[in-house]
Amino acid sequence: MASWAVFVAQAPELAARVRAALDANKHKTLATIRADGAPRISGTETMYAGDDLWLGSMWQARKAQDLLRDPRFALHSATIDPGDDPGSWPGEAKLSGRTEAVTDFDRFAAVIPDGSPDSMHLFRLDLGEVVHTGLSKAADKLVIELWRPGAQIRRFER
Repeated sequence: MASWAVFVAQAPELAARVRAALDANKHKTLATIRADGAPRISGTETMYAGDDLWLGSMWQARKAQDLLRDPRFALHSATIDPGDDPGSWPGEAKLSGRTEAVTDFDRFAAVIPDGSPDSMHLFRLDLGEVVHTGLSKAADKLVIELWRPGAQIRRFER
């Protein structure tokens, strides 16, 4: 697993594309695992603070309960249609890994100064895999880039 900062250091150009896809819209889709092992998807928002990528949750929301029980997650940027101008499409980002629930007040306040670990949940994301899907320059193929900590970026065209 790796922090957002490690990802940026190991793959800066890919990280810029992933961040552009994540930042293109406020809302993302988060996949968690229910107590019975079934998948759950939820809307969520992310934020950058310090060297990390974070997500918050309303107090005792189902997604937070899922992550407290099983920290594995998958996060998908908003899906945007490339439309008539595929050159302006930020692509799509998919991240997976494990979360760390932050309950220490000082660490919490450093990310969300007006929040409290008694009123909401805060999770730091550790990345195990990051994928960006975009288009070739000619916009005739999908270009998929895959990063894992400590490994070379793998690139596929379809």
